[in-house]
Amino acid sequence: MPTLRYSSRFTLKQLVTATALAALANAPLAAANPIEIQINNTLPTGSFAHTFLEEFSERLEDEAPGRFNVRLFMGGTLGTEEDVLQGLGMGTHHASLAASAVTQFNARTSIFDLPYLFENREDVALFIDSEAGNMLREGFDGTGMRLLAMWDNGFRVITNKQRPIITPEDLDGLRIRTPNSRQRVAMFNALGANATPLAFGEVYSALDQGVIDGQENPAHVAMSSRLYEVQEYLSVSNHIYLPTFLVFGEPFLNRLADEDLEVLERVATEMTSWTFAWGDEADASVLAELEQYLEINDVDFAAFQEAALPLYEDPVFVDAIGQDMIDATLTTMRNR
Repeated sequence: MPTLRYSSRFTLKQLVTATALAALANAPLAAANPIEIQINNTLPTGSFAHTFLEEFSERLEDEAPGRFNVRLFMGGTLGTEEDVLQGLGMGTHHASLAASAVTQFNARTSIFDLPYLFENREDVALFIDSEAGNMLREGFDGTGMRLLAMWDNGFRVITNKQRPIITPEDLDGLRIRTPNSRQRVAMFNALGANATPLAFGEVYSALDQGVIDGQENPAHVAMSSRLYEVQEYLSVSNHIYLPTFLVFGEPFLNRLADEDLEVLERVATEMTSWTFAWGDEADASVLAELEQYLEINDVDFAAFQEAALPLYEDPVFVDAIGQDMIDATLTTMRNR
């Protein structure tokens, strides 16, 4: 009987010891298991988006060594931008560095379709930290995704073969290719040009054959697509600024410990200024290259802003963006 009592007590002690050891073993094991983050982007390896995401991964590693395992899926290998954004809310995807497709989920992101809002990246940074920026972030509520940061994408400029574009009057009668966007067509028509929507694959031949006079895109597109071969002038109009949106699925974020979420959000936010500086340097570099082929000029930005004011009340823009979002953004820009 004493033997049985001793044996029973020993078994209990073993159980307590085993439980304690298991707890000790599991604690560092859990911390050692990296959190896998799969991030989608439709641009290829080597693109600016790839550069940004690699920097993000490296910064996470610096902040929390071994805690995160970031896997990049470039070239849309996880699906179209729209499909992946839909999957964020469903929990089938983790994250995406997205662009124009976010407007389908958050109409307030269409504010970037409004022309001549931002003259430079400092203006964009001011917007991000403003009440209007908060409204944009709140626009993701209920979508199943959360905006962690807005990173750079770039300003759009105008190239053409007829003359330098300095004031709105210089656009009069020019046939300018635009994407098939109601807002972009409305903008160029309002400024006196003849907006001509075309698929991008048709732009070079249309310029070469004189079907159109010019086009609008980020400056690096004029270089990479060799549009300088069929153009004479590049005007740094900065008429539209487009960011990229680093969005994560709420189901994914809800699984994270508070300290892991804090690191993720902080690193993503701190990356914004780095991407803007990178964008400024990239713009300067590509414009310096293009000077070999094109005459480059600045524009009278204030004159274009004034000419664009009626568009801020145009239903094409108001219905897509929301008057409250437009008003909040204009207030921020006027008070800068």
